[in-house]
Amino acid sequence: MRSSFNKRIMQEGGNSGYFDYNATTPMVAVARESYFRALESHWYNPSGLYPAAGQTKRLLEEARGALAGHLGIADEERIVFTSGATEANNLVLGHLAISHPQSHILVSAVEHPSLREPARQSFGYRSHTIPVDASGVVDLGSLEERLAENQVGLVSIMAANNETGVLQPWKEAQRLCHKYEVPFHCDATQWIGKLEATGLGSCDWLSGSAHKFGGPKGVGFLVVPENLKVLNGAQTGGPQENGLRAGTENYPAVAAMIAALDYANQQLERVKALAEDRDAFEEELTRILPGVVFGGANSPRLWNTSMVVVPRFNNLKWLTRLAQLGFELSTGSACSSGKGNPSHVMEAMGLDFDQMSRVLRISAGWQTSREDWLALAQGISQVYQDLKVASRMRAGKPSISLTDINPLH
Repeated sequence: MRSSFNKRIMQEGGNSGYFDYNATTPMVAVARESYFRALESHWYNPSGLYPAAGQTKRLLEEARGALAGHLGIADEERIVFTSGATEANNLVLGHLAISHPQSHILVSAVEHPSLREPARQSFGYRSHTIPVDASGVVDLGSLEERLAENQVGLVSIMAANNETGVLQPWKEAQRLCHKYEVPFHCDATQWIGKLEATGLGSCDWLSGSAHKFGGPKGVGFLVVPENLKVLNGAQTGGPQENGLRAGTENYPAVAAMIAALDYANQQLERVKALAEDRDAFEEELTRILPGVVFGGANSPRLWNTSMVVVPRFNNLKWLTRLAQLGFELSTGSACSSGKGNPSHVMEAMGLDFDQMSRVLRISAGWQTSREDWLALAQGISQVYQDLKVASRMRAGKPSISLTDINPLH
């Protein structure tokens, strides 16, 4: 075990023992610089009528145009800056609930709680679940069957799952929706900043969040359909965001978000190599920890994510011991894992409660090296041995057994 983990060595983009990037990321240097520069020079209200405010307004619109370019959107006025993806997801469903109150919606079984909960609250029995297979991939056949019923007002399918990293067939789902003339929403929070995002702009509705790709918390965006004049359910007041969302725009945060996305896009050529680093971790862990399983490993995944089902012991015990070694990871969606509830994603994939209680979610960043990944594998192996010893001691058995000498037994 490298002593550097206990010293918590800091790198550009975070410390080398941090493996919870799908929950949040540290701000990258260029985003911090952009943020503080804007705080110093462009803190004005963009709605002001004096020159300095006008300059801030111009910079805000330039940032909107830059984001449109990243997403492949021709009409930048489709972009509404929000406080994050949670607000964006709520806005989509809130708008539909008001504008089409009798509509039925289709939501994948593995969506984030910020989509599932407002769907349940706003639509009740009119919210239907699209099932997934054992890898967590949406069943397109089931989707088309539902679309053919001609009662659907919206389909919502995420681009990539936050717990497993599994990539969803959002392009194919979008084509099916357009075939049946049904609006399509994609929560691309985990995709944007990790994979090429250009084609996402063709979605009718699209959500994203800056702090998932090296930007600040408290800022994100919603892409709305072309020519949308009113966003029902959005906060009201002033005419900001082309009249769709009231409230003084947070230009420094927006500027930092765009800087972070620029940085992330410069890293995309490294995706293949970084995926190989994750694969090396899984191969090494399979070698040293027999019985380990990786969720969604048979399907395309984000290069940075590994959902590990360890062979024994509750995942909270694992997290505590790994944290003592300097490794920071989670058990599932950071937005709900603290509640102790079983993961709806894992349940949809067919995992039983015992398996769910043994899941570790591991997610890396651009600066995570292969050495960091392999050190984590060794840390997991060490914790496994420690937990076995502790378990035997509690049972009044000898602390050393044949399996401690040869873990293959």
